Amino acid sequence: MGIITVTDEFTSPISASRMFKALILDGENLLPKIAPQVIKNVETIHGDGGPGTIKQMNFAEGSEVKFVKNRIDALDKDNMTYAYTLIEGGSLMDKIDSISYEIKLESTPDGGCKSKTTSNYHTKPGVEIKGEEIKARKEKATLVVKAVEGYLLANPNEYA
Repeated sequence: MGIITVTDEFTSPISASRMFKALILDGENLLPKIAPQVIKNVETIHGDGGPGTIKQMNFAEGSEVKFVKNRIDALDKDNMTYAYTLIEGGSLMDKIDSISYEIKLESTPDGGCKSKTTSNYHTKPGVEIKGEEIKARKEKATLVVKAVEGYLLANPNEYA
């Protein structure tokens, strides 16, 4: 088994606390609301929302992937950090055992935020993941973040 590590950063005009509340703390409710064509719903399979919780994100009809299951590994509201592991589902499961993610949001001087995400792809023995596959995942994640950002810009009192 090998590990491929990818780090991504983005900035947003949305404050770190609003983005964290919307995307991380309430994403299971917000994402199906603002992107029903992509995400059907999110179900808690096990746990209370803290570390060890397993959530299943079900995708809309016609999606290439039907669902993914994620396990929450760490959640620190004060420091706005979140870590989770994709443990089942997804388009790369024939090539990986899991993908672990660590997200940290920080405030920027202009009132917005900066996010840093580290993704660790735990590959199956002898398997190689192509750069295009990782790039496609990054593009999908960026679309989700931009959808949340757009919603928060249009609804300035939400998650305040």
